[in-house]
Amino acid sequence: MLKKNKFVELRSSFPEVPLIILRCFPLSSRAKEFKTRLGIFLHKSELGTESGNVSKFEWGSKQSKEKFVPEDVLGWKESFDHLLSSKSGIAAFRAFLKTEFSEENLEFWLACEEFKKIQSTSKLASRAQRIFDEFICSEAPKEVNIDHETRELTQKNLQGATTTCFDEAQGKTRTLMEKDSYPRFLRSAAYRDLVEQACVASTSQSGGQCSHT
Repeated sequence: MLKKNKFVELRSSFPEVPLIILRCFPLSSRAKEFKTRLGIFLHKSELGTESGNVSKFEWGSKQSKEKFVPEDVLGWKESFDHLLSSKSGIAAFRAFLKTEFSEENLEFWLACEEFKKIQSTSKLASRAQRIFDEFICSEAPKEVNIDHETRELTQKNLQGATTTCFDEAQGKTRTLMEKDSYPRFLRSAAYRDLVEQACVASTSQSGGQCSHT
């Protein structure tokens, strides 16, 4: 939870951000660094990269309340698949990864999901090269953590690009996120706070009890 003086400062800097979201970000020991991280995330217009072309997720207060459905938030802990099937879940997970400066695996996964939807052969080849250059090749600007054999196999697949040419690399980055980043996300103050807020909303609507242990 943000300390009062830091929270007031951030609230004045980001008036368009709903309180539930603003309170969820971990407090940095340096307010300026924290504000920079949050600002970068809030002004990013897409969940993915240009190569992923993922649909926009707006953070206006009215839209945020509609996006963060209590049952959806509580369901993210059920499985990584459940999280990845939720647009708001992906947004929350990506916000968390940005605070760790480790969002490249998710961005690559999203780019691959969009890549699989391409039907034009010529577009497949050009998009495949862009994804490879951005995420896979050695010293790529957003290089993902995969082994040498997978990198070599993916490069070979580009010679005859199909919608499955990134399957091996995508699968390994997904596994890495599921075993590493996802558990940290579930333990994070950001997610715990969202769960608490979701439980309050859920119980007020149903009149029952909410269990999120």
